[in-house]
Amino acid sequence: MRARSSYGLNSFAVRNGERRRVVVTGLGMVTPLGNDVASTWDGLVSGRSGIGPITTFDTSALETKIAGEVRGFDPLAYQDRKDARRTDRFAQFAIAVAKQAMADASFSADRQSEAAGAVGVMWSSGVGGIQTVVENVHVLADRGNARISPFMVPMMIIDMGAGAVAMQFGLKGPNLAVASACASSANAIGEAGDIIRRGMADVMVAGGSEAGLIDIAIAAFNQAHALSRRNDAPQKASRPFDKLRDGFVFSEGGGALLLEELQHAQGRGARIYAELVGYGLTADAYHITAPAEHGEGAVRAMRMALADARISPQEVDYINAHGTSTPANDGIETEAIKTVFGKHAYELSVSSTKSMIGHTLGAAGAIEAAVCVLTMRDGCLPPTINQEVRDPACDLDYVPNTARKRDVKVTLSNSMGFGGHNAVLILRRWDA
Repeated sequence: MRARSSYGLNSFAVRNGERRRVVVTGLGMVTPLGNDVASTWDGLVSGRSGIGPITTFDTSALETKIAGEVRGFDPLAYQDRKDARRTDRFAQFAIAVAKQAMADASFSADRQSEAAGAVGVMWSSGVGGIQTVVENVHVLADRGNARISPFMVPMMIIDMGAGAVAMQFGLKGPNLAVASACASSANAIGEAGDIIRRGMADVMVAGGSEAGLIDIAIAAFNQAHALSRRNDAPQKASRPFDKLRDGFVFSEGGGALLLEELQHAQGRGARIYAELVGYGLTADAYHITAPAEHGEGAVRAMRMALADARISPQEVDYINAHGTSTPANDGIETEAIKTVFGKHAYELSVSSTKSMIGHTLGAAGAIEAAVCVLTMRDGCLPPTINQEVRDPACDLDYVPNTARKRDVKVTLSNSMGFGGHNAVLILRRWDA
């Protein structure tokens, strides 16, 4: 397939027998550890937890009273006041991290030029504007239907993350929203990479954002017995792969990668962090919440990503695990890794940054892909904190408690979601 390129590039999906290559040139993050990449990364390598008591609503009636809140976020740093009032918090996060990624890449698109049509957005969220929905449900009950916000629909729909980013920056290329629960933003990045490979765009802003931290969400996950109840020690609540894990910690945030076709990035002299080389996605077709037995779906997704990357399992140095801190996920993910990597599973490093950030649901895959890029950039493995009691079923190197230096050339990131969604990304360090 051929797309018209305003940059004068040959946009055939395959050039001289080789597919178009996709590189990462910019990163953006908003997390419970900080409102930008630098503060988040500093918190991760320091082994600092961003989990604490919930402060934004009354938790007295809830079993879980802790979460990963984004603190001190000011949407007016990224939008004018009028637009911010008409934008749900999840879309505010999307605009923020997209702007960070574009600034990090020293990239901007002239919204009036043909070039804007070669720049697209692939965005994701698990629950979209759920805060807007709940607020308007209360308005309906208390004040009647005439007081419902006329902006409720565009504020609540999941695709408004993608739409808001495109409108904010004048990006007129492919524009889609992805919703696959906790695999959403890994899928968004993988699909954005494929759009560039097919020649439908030269640049894609890809990622995800989530702002579902409200009382009904905590209550619902409590009823599903999914959340940690370690209210007395919130910083120790998220403990992936530890025997004493009792559930995940609900968090909010966002992550973005700026993806570019290689020759486009080189043509403008961009600094290149990494290359997106592999993507795999499968369905468990097994259970609405539980992962498939023995991690069968995750195994196929990892093998698909390795085949797409055209590398052997032995070339992977580091895995950023899905690692939710739930009893079922961590053991099954460990088993899946051992199935795919064999003896090499004990030689590579695995960590779960959810131990410090918590689980940002639809934003997790993008944040963790960005972490993979930073791991390769700095040669530093972020730890899995709260490793205190060894689980015999979880016997890999989880980089316990303290960051570690290691030369990392290839990383793999796992994301898995309710409904049986599995998404895997493989990134390779760019060594010019």
